[in-house]
Amino acid sequence: MSSEAPTIDRKPALRQPMRLLANILSLRYFLLRASTAAAALAFGLIQTFVFARVLSLEDFSIYILIGTFGVSLWLFDLGAAKILFVRQRARHLAQASNAEVPAQSSAVVLLYGLIVLAGTALCFTVMASRPSVTLWQAAEFALFFSFAALNLVWFPLRNISNAVDEFIYFETLEAVRRIGHIAVMLALLVGLPLPTFLLLANLLWFAVLAVCIAHLVRNGALALPVGPFWNTLAVFWRVNRAEILRSANYAIGELTVYNFPYLVVPIAFGLGAPTIILDTVFKIFRGATLIYAAGLDPLIPQQTRAFAERDAATLKKATLTATILCAIPTLALCALLLFAGDRLFALLLGHVATIPREVTLILVVLLVANLAQNVASCLLLHTGFFRQIARIATFLVIGMAAMTAIVFLAGLGIVGFIGGYAAVYVAGAALYVADVVRGPFRIAATPRV
Repeated sequence: MSSEAPTIDRKPALRQPMRLLANILSLRYFLLRASTAAAALAFGLIQTFVFARVLSLEDFSIYILIGTFGVSLWLFDLGAAKILFVRQRARHLAQASNAEVPAQSSAVVLLYGLIVLAGTALCFTVMASRPSVTLWQAAEFALFFSFAALNLVWFPLRNISNAVDEFIYFETLEAVRRIGHIAVMLALLVGLPLPTFLLLANLLWFAVLAVCIAHLVRNGALALPVGPFWNTLAVFWRVNRAEILRSANYAIGELTVYNFPYLVVPIAFGLGAPTIILDTVFKIFRGATLIYAAGLDPLIPQQTRAFAERDAATLKKATLTATILCAIPTLALCALLLFAGDRLFALLLGHVATIPREVTLILVVLLVANLAQNVASCLLLHTGFFRQIARIATFLVIGMAAMTAIVFLAGLGIVGFIGGYAAVYVAGAALYVADVVRGPFRIAATPRV
């Protein structure tokens, strides 16, 4: 009889949670999405670092505003990209072969491309009309507008790719784009002319857009509309009018909440340091949203499938997993800001501007609220709760307007404005979380009749 103690195989105990995680989350997709999200945040910070060293203070502020206007073209999305996701996802899960939804998706992508082209032409015209701006400088501003605005076309392509489970291919293209844009941006520090950077950045955009569209066409997710594309758009509007109006309410509200400070701060506090402080804070605040996407996007297929199958347990597990994945970088970023924020901002901005300590603390609060808001709104969007998110977006717009009026009347500075913004944003995040409990969680727990 052996005197040796029996050996306990602990491998099954370790494998069980790993199998559970693998069932809920595509680890390959998560790692790829995390890398592109990190690159997106890095690009925003690198852009601040580079522009603070290669541009004058006034030009830096102008490029900030032009980039903001370019990103603001998302206003024209009116939530259509998320409606396309819901329709494409339902078609994909049902293994349907009708061409109606792919044709409508193609029409929306084409429309967005035309909007970007029109916005770029308008930017050139406006800047060229200024006496102090040459035609060459106006062309540079227009190219930077295009560089920022092409995200409008990329957005529906991401949603369509995710809906038909082509997320790995899309994120591979996104990684190429992000790395390429970071490389040409850094090249400005070693003497690359600004016009060359702008041209290369836009050419890279055109390349990845063409490759992505061709891939989705081959996979049947995009198809040429039958007849004029505006007729296809009219059908899309007619079939989805209620959802478009609600999602448009949400999209307009979101764009207003995230972009109105770029209009208020230059007017109320002036260009230069106040605008640069706001932009630096918002680059981190909004850049965190890109990081959260790395934890959210890989769980969307599981969440939408669980919701469709009324599997409340899996839906909650997937949502909790997404929350944990988002919380890890949030805690790391908050710790960095609390313990080394001064050095980080000094590295980014040099002597251009100084971020007050109070603003750093407010930014930490914003990041935590942004985590809750992103997890909740992502689930609501991708399960079709457009009425609920539209209602919250309206509340946020009204709240931000009231807050701005109070800041002006009280004579508060840039710190007071950012603090008031955070207070309203936290209230909105709480409403999103409450609607998740009342909406998707409750419905998924109700058996089909």
